[in-house]
Amino acid sequence: MWTQKQINPFDERTARLYDLTVKDWPGEIDFYRGLVNGIQKTDKAVLEIGCGTGRVALRLANLVTTLVGLDISAAMLEIARRKSSSLSKIQWVQSDMQAFRINRQFDLVIIPGHSFQFMLSPDQQLACLACIQQHLAQDGRVILHVDHQDLAWLGGLRSGQGGIFEPGGEVQDPVTGRLIHTYKAWSYDPVTQTASCVTRRDETGENGQFIEQSQTGPIRLHCLFRYETEHLLKLAGFNIHALYGDFYQNELDDQSTEMIYDVEPGP
Repeated sequence: MWTQKQINPFDERTARLYDLTVKDWPGEIDFYRGLVNGIQKTDKAVLEIGCGTGRVALRLANLVTTLVGLDISAAMLEIARRKSSSLSKIQWVQSDMQAFRINRQFDLVIIPGHSFQFMLSPDQQLACLACIQQHLAQDGRVILHVDHQDLAWLGGLRSGQGGIFEPGGEVQDPVTGRLIHTYKAWSYDPVTQTASCVTRRDETGENGQFIEQSQTGPIRLHCLFRYETEHLLKLAGFNIHALYGDFYQNELDDQSTEMIYDVEPGP
């Protein structure tokens, strides 16, 4: 189990801005609700890995008997706990997704929002999938949501666009009231298939005056490809029930921006 650490101010601010910057994918919540409603049990148990501040988990809570949200970030989970203070059926667990232990099995395990891509090596990926296998009911299902790689974009990062800060949107900090202008600089290492993002935040006051600039990162994500992912899943003992290109369950094609794997335990 991951040992909780003291929350530093930067992590706390990142967590409180999370719900303002990370939006639902089209059709996402209805997709997960449909899966939960399809579980043929009265005692339904769902595990969300990489739950953040509870963006997905909180909207499934009224459909299940037990819901566990797992994340490595103490700051994210602190916000999730505050948001769910009236819901006794939710448990929040701070742990690394490649080394967790929960004393029960689940009918549905979901990893939304590309969180599995924080596993940067085959060893980390397989460790995560092994943990999921250990916590999955015999007839359980797993949903793995990862990015469908844009090869033109990745190639651009290798031909002059990498490391350049580009606007990433702006939000108002709900605590300080400052307007935060975000800029992101991506780079890509094809040898390790790792995309890295450095984030810069410029903060301005009510009258537009510059107040402060901060920078964090890099955050690293592994760029998974279709057959690499399928090889990993089969090596970890899963059967692939379906692969979708979006949450409306359309077939994966060249224009798809997502890969959504619906898998089950193998024989």
